[in-house]
Amino acid sequence: MIALIQRVTNANVVVDAQVVGQINQGIVALIGVEKDDQKSNADRLLERLLGYRIFSDESDKMNLSISDVGGGLLLVPQFTLAADTRKGKRPSFSTAAPPEISKALFDYFLSQAQLQHSPVESGIFGADMQVSLCNDGPVTFWLTA
Repeated sequence: MIALIQRVTNANVVVDAQVVGQINQGIVALIGVEKDDQKSNADRLLERLLGYRIFSDESDKMNLSISDVGGGLLLVPQFTLAADTRKGKRPSFSTAAPPEISKALFDYFLSQAQLQHSPVESGIFGADMQVSLCNDGPVTFWLTA
């Protein structure tokens, strides 16, 4: 599994002109699922995400995690993260998990996140989403499990 994470001051996801997920300070995580991913990959990625130290401490050093600061977590399913872009001028999705597997793992990831952290919001798998955010820093990292 892949997560592209961004530290944000605020963010939201809109589907059909309705806000379906919204946070203030925290992390937006775009989540991609690859062919061989399993629940163990989701568990490891979530552990990394919740513990990744990207928030500033009193010395202005990136030394605090989202769990430390109690920030919001906005999870957005992002099929295109699993694309193979090494050749040509069009992405190949041969490395991405099929939609039914991706949805099941994203749903599992979301439910585990909700058990381990609060607040957690999300986009909608397979929907045409508009994601708005204010990247704080900017701070952006690529995490894998």
